[in-house]
Amino acid sequence: MAPPQKRKTKRAATLADVGRAAGVSAMAVSAVMNNAQTSSRIATATRQRILEAAQRLRYRPNAAARALAARRMNTLGVATVVEGQDLNQYFLEVFNGVMATAAVRNQNVTVFTLHDWRNDVDRLPGFCDGRIDGLILVGPTFTPEGLKVLPEHTPSVALHSNISLPNSVNLETDEDHGAFEAVSHLIKQGHRRILHIAGPSGLVGAERRARGYERALREHNLPVDPSMKLTAGYSSQAGSAALKEWFSTGHRKAPDAIFCANDYLASGCLEVLGHQGLRVPDDVSIVGFDDTLVARATLPQLTTVRQPLREMGGRAVEILLEQIDAHLAGSEHSHPHSIVFPTELIQRASVAHRRG
Repeated sequence: MAPPQKRKTKRAATLADVGRAAGVSAMAVSAVMNNAQTSSRIATATRQRILEAAQRLRYRPNAAARALAARRMNTLGVATVVEGQDLNQYFLEVFNGVMATAAVRNQNVTVFTLHDWRNDVDRLPGFCDGRIDGLILVGPTFTPEGLKVLPEHTPSVALHSNISLPNSVNLETDEDHGAFEAVSHLIKQGHRRILHIAGPSGLVGAERRARGYERALREHNLPVDPSMKLTAGYSSQAGSAALKEWFSTGHRKAPDAIFCANDYLASGCLEVLGHQGLRVPDDVSIVGFDDTLVARATLPQLTTVRQPLREMGGRAVEILLEQIDAHLAGSEHSHPHSIVFPTELIQRASVAHRRG
């Protein structure tokens, strides 16, 4: 039996390959392919021979080498945490905005995934090893100690950072007002017993939404009842578990309405209410937060507070590119430390006027 023949390894043509095919030096090929100025003139016939050899060999310039020479990779990094069973619709909305604007600005995008910000923060310097020009941090929850490892040589922009980041612009939304507007809408629909399922304790965004909820109750002369506020995660499973526990701890009467800290929590509540034999919105109204695809995919569709996540992703790219330009020029960027985007109440079918 004849031994198997080894396959020839195909590789991309180099300057040296083109030079050998054209009968010139690699330096001459480089000068022609990069339109570089040289001390010696390259004849028209020689130039044509080089171009023909390059085309025949399908030569492509080394993008990495060009980028190193220009000190620019034209690549942006995006770092985020991937956890839980739910598809991260928040990130996808932001990422759509990042990709759309990056495409317009002729930028590539590399995504870096983390298990969690606390334990994986040491990986960030490795992302900034020269392969990207700047980094977008989506929903970072750093500790003060974690800030010390942030690479200073790479410009960065954050979305909904839980802590002030040095030398970085943070894009956030008016979450307090968004929550206030949502709960006020429920009250105007006649709802009085409004349960709030909050996000994780210690997160700035969750605390702002809880403040908006409480402020709406107070301004409409309604009591702030601690038993009507539950702390959960940000997943549909967390929303489901929190509401199940609430019903199991002696709360026989359903709330008039539920205000959830995000759309996933609201979708989990919809499932539990259905198992309880309660109809939305006939028996219980429900409001989410974010206005992700989840809010439009539930039945009924969710009334929710819209955060302009796609617009924020696009704006993050624009600001980061300005920071990169300033960094390469050795100057300071002129953006404020924090940019706050407005929220908007999106009314759909999950809220109705309270019966009776």
